[in-house]
Amino acid sequence: MERAKKPAAIPVSPIQPTPQVSISDDNSRVSASLPTGQRVEVLLYGATVLSWKLANGKENLFLSSKAILDGSKPVRGGIPLVFPVFGPPKANHATSQLPQHGFARNSRWEYLGKSSSESSSLPNSKGDASVKLDFGLSDSMIDSGKWKYSFNLTYSVTLSQDNLETSLVVRNTGSSNYDFQVLFHSYFAVDDISRTTVSGLEGAAFIDKTQGAKEVEPAQKPISISSETDRVYTIAAEKPITIAEDGIKRYEITRDMLNDVVVWNPWIEKAKGMADFGPEDGYKKMICVEAGSVSAWNTLEAGDTWEGGQRIKAL
Repeated sequence: MERAKKPAAIPVSPIQPTPQVSISDDNSRVSASLPTGQRVEVLLYGATVLSWKLANGKENLFLSSKAILDGSKPVRGGIPLVFPVFGPPKANHATSQLPQHGFARNSRWEYLGKSSSESSSLPNSKGDASVKLDFGLSDSMIDSGKWKYSFNLTYSVTLSQDNLETSLVVRNTGSSNYDFQVLFHSYFAVDDISRTTVSGLEGAAFIDKTQGAKEVEPAQKPISISSETDRVYTIAAEKPITIAEDGIKRYEITRDMLNDVVVWNPWIEKAKGMADFGPEDGYKKMICVEAGSVSAWNTLEAGDTWEGGQRIKAL
């Protein structure tokens, strides 16, 4: 005999898709993807971001076809991390024994784990909105004979549907103060450098490293590239930087605690002179716009912490 009134079925919420994280078989790379298709890949050597793709598969970062990815030298392309010195080490300074751009980009980092944030619990939600990958490096993991200070670095790479964030936390775990510089050496992919401009640096004076580090008066128009370019701009971090092609914005960079921006393109002759740069005309397909703090030293007192980062929005 059937009951007159059956109990109502308990609604079951559909299981939302979540980000996927994988580690390569040789334990050299960590990859993360969102349910909506965006993807990021990080090489543990240097904690270097090698690739950042949108849902449609479009690659946002330039990676040299000749980049060395076996951990024998820093990666040419992606987003190498510069710490604790920018450029050649300074003579008679605590960083003088370090390689160019410091040790962060040519040290093997530890993968610390991932976390994710939910976008919404509403119907038709596409699942988690972002995934954050954390990597660590400490003084016990490097050659202490070249830099004597105690430190702990936590580098976070956060992937969301339209953004990629990279942030660094520097902790002075020792009893001595030390100076450092930091920079995210981002190589952006473009279709044609001759049609590419960089905006947001108008009115900022810069150091031109192609002219012997000469200080140059600010320009009042967007930057275009038609020769070797290597400039260090100093401009407040509140000012966003945009990269456009044919006047259409492609990337927007916002910065936190990073008051310098390096704009770099090797152009023809310098590209030919770099054994790990390829293809030979690859300079037409890339531009480096690098958020950092490099025009002066940051002093970190014993026990203190510094944090800075960038957010790149694909437009």
